[in-house]
Amino acid sequence: MDKPTKKSALHEQPDRIKPSGRTIFFVSDGTGITAETLGKGLLSQFEGINFRQMRFPFVDSPEKAVDCLSRMREVRERDGIRPLVIMTMMNTQISAMLRQGDALFLDLFEVFIAPLEKELGVRSAHTVGRSHGQAGREYTNRIAAMSFAIAHDDGVSDADLKNADVILVGVSRCGKTPTSMYLAMQFGLRAANYPLIPEDFERDRLPDTLLPFRDKLFGLTIAPEKLHLIRQERRPSSNYAAIDTCRREVSAAEGMMRREGIKWFDVTSRSIEEIAVQIIQAINNKA
Repeated sequence: MDKPTKKSALHEQPDRIKPSGRTIFFVSDGTGITAETLGKGLLSQFEGINFRQMRFPFVDSPEKAVDCLSRMREVRERDGIRPLVIMTMMNTQISAMLRQGDALFLDLFEVFIAPLEKELGVRSAHTVGRSHGQAGREYTNRIAAMSFAIAHDDGVSDADLKNADVILVGVSRCGKTPTSMYLAMQFGLRAANYPLIPEDFERDRLPDTLLPFRDKLFGLTIAPEKLHLIRQERRPSSNYAAIDTCRREVSAAEGMMRREGIKWFDVTSRSIEEIAVQIIQAINNKA
């Protein structure tokens, strides 16, 4: 009788399972805002992976680099796979220390600045936090725009609307506030937002306050089913959140915007970033 053949080591071992999660470090000797913003844009292209994020801003000394390396080793031992590290490092000494870790390193400044230096024939400033310097006019404009957006959120104030760059209208909880804040923070636009309420639909016209600023008006709309879910979290089982109320208000708002010639954007399946860019394009087309 033949003896059973011994299975190879390959067959004795269970199939290796591809990890569904990875740990990513955002590391910078500055604020880390650039590393995180660009890094998240890259990671968004990889669906089905849960990225556990760890932030290490202001890694500007050997001691902080050692601490960061220690955390990388802990993650490597815990996960059984090396972490990803997205960096924006101007300090070459600290950068070299960090690269001793067992990780995939992507230094965004190294990737982009070196080719730009070669193309432009000029050495970069290599200054930490230069893109976020507080002395710049752009920074000052963004702060002023944020203050304006907060003061003119949800129709709280109609004063000074003549100085608004854009006024968003739409039913309650359709995303006007976060879109206004994003336009202010990222683009320095003075964005106000104004809710369309049942009284407006009963009169079947825009609030008088907004009539002088038609050229600045843009609308947001949303699928009633999604609006229902959002409102349910805020006021469960209320008439405000009822699906029939949501359908009625969305239909009335879209009808009003159509009659008034207001361009509107559907936020149901689009991110705030996408909607903001579309609004910017619409503003530019009006100019």
